[in-house]
Amino acid sequence: MTDPSPLLVVRGLSKRFGSFQALNDANFSIRPGEILGLIGPNGSGKTTLFECVAGTMPADSGEVVSGGASLAAESRKHVLSFMPDGVRPWPDQTVSWALKFVGKLHGAVDGRRQAIVAALGIGALMSSYVGELSKGEHKRVLLALGLLTDQPLLMLDEPFDGLDARQTRDIMAVLRDHVAAGRTLFLSIHQLGDAARICDRFVLLSAGRTVAEGTLDELRSSAGVAEGSGTSLEEVFLALT
Repeated sequence: MTDPSPLLVVRGLSKRFGSFQALNDANFSIRPGEILGLIGPNGSGKTTLFECVAGTMPADSGEVVSGGASLAAESRKHVLSFMPDGVRPWPDQTVSWALKFVGKLHGAVDGRRQAIVAALGIGALMSSYVGELSKGEHKRVLLALGLLTDQPLLMLDEPFDGLDARQTRDIMAVLRDHVAAGRTLFLSIHQLGDAARICDRFVLLSAGRTVAEGTLDELRSSAGVAEGSGTSLEEVFLALT
């Protein structure tokens, strides 16, 4: 069976801030129906890459391609939805208001919104103000807002940050269910153990460069480690960077 045509292809994406090269010729593809993990240490350029792919920050060079055509930044909103880490949208509104607002924007029926609320365990937060949520509560509300969008690709920056082990496990199951229903996910994750548990393939980022892309076994092969050896994602990442 041949691989499906990529949903998006990123080519030569670069970004500089003054003398600092945050991204340097990043190249990778996103396949439909997969969970792709962008992994790398803090400061490796993950958030910058996400913002440049989403079009919320202009890249200095490179392109994002869909269906063989280069997508202008303003056109990417039709293909992808991006939920940054740490944003607090509408802090003076209730969680219920925020979810209903985003749901209406994306044509989500009440039943779908209620199912997402139940799956993420945020029913008790509906009357709380967004600006008053704890870190973990806020993260789950952001995930709900992302899951209510309707673009084929959802990009989540650090989706498990602030969650305990049980919440992380449960939310991984929710994300897998959404992929099974036809969504594609691109996750930026700095905890390699979490990435290994949830992702189908990986893009390894180091000092702004994409140093490898593939499944864990493909990355093991690139690192010169035997397939099925049990070598962890962390060990493979260190070997390749």
